[in-house]
Amino acid sequence: MTTQYLRPRTLDEALEARAAHPDWMVLAGGTDLMVNATHRAAPAGILDLWRLPELRGITRGDELTIKAGTTWLEVEHDPAIIERFGPLAAAAREIGALQIQARGTLGGNVGTSSPVGDSLPVLLAFDAELELASIRGRRRVAYRDFCTGYRKTLLAPDELIIAAHLAPPKQRTRTTWRKVGTRRAQSISKVMGAAFIELDGETVTLARVALGAVADRPIRIAAVEHAVVGLPLGGKAADAARAAMRTAIKPIDDIRSTATYRREVAENLVARFFSGILT
Repeated sequence: MTTQYLRPRTLDEALEARAAHPDWMVLAGGTDLMVNATHRAAPAGILDLWRLPELRGITRGDELTIKAGTTWLEVEHDPAIIERFGPLAAAAREIGALQIQARGTLGGNVGTSSPVGDSLPVLLAFDAELELASIRGRRRVAYRDFCTGYRKTLLAPDELIIAAHLAPPKQRTRTTWRKVGTRRAQSISKVMGAAFIELDGETVTLARVALGAVADRPIRIAAVEHAVVGLPLGGKAADAARAAMRTAIKPIDDIRSTATYRREVAENLVARFFSGILT
């Protein structure tokens, strides 16, 4: 079978092609797809979105908009992201080597929906919305609802991911992201987490906590988010977060780590988010 190939010149052309060929492989930077290329059947066709102008760029207004074709290198060095969305820039620096960061895209990371995708807990913690499009129109989906299972999402067969939208944090907000792996660089996560913490003085008024590599998808930890509200940052909030974590996740044993290790690291990581140590 000969694989067909199309590189559309406009987003409208891309959406029309997606509607006509929902079984075709969507290619952006190719950093995930090429790894497994020799381990899967050849696709019927390839829809190549790399460098499509309408899917590239970062804009700032009432919200931050990152187009789906924006690379992680562009995210890492964007001044607005560094200033207001620091955890996303930090996560971008950990996505493989420089060559991967220069090719890998936000839309690819979100579309692949790997439980160890470095950016995904950050998008959850910032309560991002995804903009999806097809020839039927556009819609927004809260990222917390987008992942439905292991590498499964709400993306319809005729849709493309267009952008992620993030509301800027308020003045009294702490945000952070941490990754635990085998080594300091170019490591697949054993556990990673992100936190978004709104404060009144030093008292937690709202918390969003997300983890990766502890379930079949990146997840929010609602038990922790509820447990810390009304508590001051420090020992009380950290202890409450740790206690809530003990029954909040059910990680698995696999080639990268054990369930016991992941649970213990997740407890320690989340407790540190609320200890006041990480800012």
